[in-house]
Amino acid sequence: MVKSVLEQQCDIPILPGHSDLLAHFRRFSRVHIGPDWIPIRFVVTSADSGAYHCEFATLSVRSVGSRVPLNSIFEFRRRRVANTAQFNVVLIIPTGIGAELGGHAGDAGPVARLLAEVSDTLVLHPNVVNASDLNEMPTNAWYVEGSVVARLLMGTVGLSRVRMNRVLVVIDAHKDEFFVNATVNSVNSARASYGLSCSEIVCLESPMSLVSEYTPSGRAAGRIDNLEELCALLEDRAGEYDAVALSSVVTVPTEYHQGYFDSAGEMVNPWGGVEAMLTHALSSIFDVPTAHSPMLESREIANKNPGIVDPRMAAEAVSTTFLQCTLKGLQRSPRIIADSDALNAPDVFTASDVSCLVIPDGCLGIPTLAALHQGIQVIAVANKNLMSNDLEALPWGKGQFYRVNNYYEAAGLLAAIRGGIDCGTLRRPLKGASVGTYPQHGSRTLDRSVISTEDAMTISVGMSRNREP
Repeated sequence: MVKSVLEQQCDIPILPGHSDLLAHFRRFSRVHIGPDWIPIRFVVTSADSGAYHCEFATLSVRSVGSRVPLNSIFEFRRRRVANTAQFNVVLIIPTGIGAELGGHAGDAGPVARLLAEVSDTLVLHPNVVNASDLNEMPTNAWYVEGSVVARLLMGTVGLSRVRMNRVLVVIDAHKDEFFVNATVNSVNSARASYGLSCSEIVCLESPMSLVSEYTPSGRAAGRIDNLEELCALLEDRAGEYDAVALSSVVTVPTEYHQGYFDSAGEMVNPWGGVEAMLTHALSSIFDVPTAHSPMLESREIANKNPGIVDPRMAAEAVSTTFLQCTLKGLQRSPRIIADSDALNAPDVFTASDVSCLVIPDGCLGIPTLAALHQGIQVIAVANKNLMSNDLEALPWGKGQFYRVNNYYEAAGLLAAIRGGIDCGTLRRPLKGASVGTYPQHGSRTLDRSVISTEDAMTISVGMSRNREP
């Protein structure tokens, strides 16, 4: 089998002041990854005085041939304006980082519903709401593959609302017909119950291979082999579908199935990381909404009784195909607009339309970097996970970065930002406005203030030293 997608690690030298990080990471990634691989996913797991410790999901040039993605994940187009006619929020809880809230089976769905109440449009990625046979995303939410969310914030793609997508379903030709039949029944149940448009169900005779692995940081990732037949299929069927739902076996050690349920949420979900690598690759190549659900390896595993499990995992314990959540999400996933001229169309949603990004604290990847450079406000929520970056140390603009203790507070803060309220005015005692003189003699010292409330909202606001140029 041809190695198609794999995870790579490298250390990139620290940049004093952390300024112009996108260019810095782009330059060093070329050196470390080499010409035969293309980065499709990127994360800084931690940083110290000498280096940013980075992990990349990389796509083999050999495996995709002429289908190489046109844009680098580090390509950046600065937004010219910030549209304020609506208040639109991007919610990200990265896959495979063991997030306490949102790291399991769609257990960030309530968070999405909460934040949607203070948003005109909530852009989220599948990991937030995918819960096996359940997907209760809000009506004003857009289900957008993770790499597309990153490119949206980077300014290289836009999104366009759709009424309906024709979903192409691609499944492995499983050695046990039971799982193929269960998948077909899942698709037909979606057609019958909520009107899914399925253009075709295709079985891959030569299945791709997804193998789950953990990175040195503990993140769930893996490797993917034999992507060529799937790429050929998607190219051959171009124009006949608008979105792609994938169902295939993810190889994990047998003991992981019960071990995951027995861990009470302490074990990082081993399936999601390599699934994200696959959908990142396909969305980058074909610019279509893509989502993946794992097939069970055998009836022996399917028939195991996990007992009563942690509520965050319960959706996985009661499903056979895990497919329904992706079908429902892809049904109205927005169209990806990659043509640079079309980005100026009035009905295309772009980085200019994003008001705020909400992320777990410590997570530093393309979305956070893009928001930093675009001047988009960022709320970092104390949601325990494996990433350990001090986001407040980045060169944020004044009032651009906020740190909160939970998603209740994030919702309150979003409501304040949406209402144009200075968060400092919500706390007592209320400090008076500073009074100065002009011309000013001597150097001016900028205070880095912390604003907090103790009841409904406790907001730590990180003020930056300098705005990103």
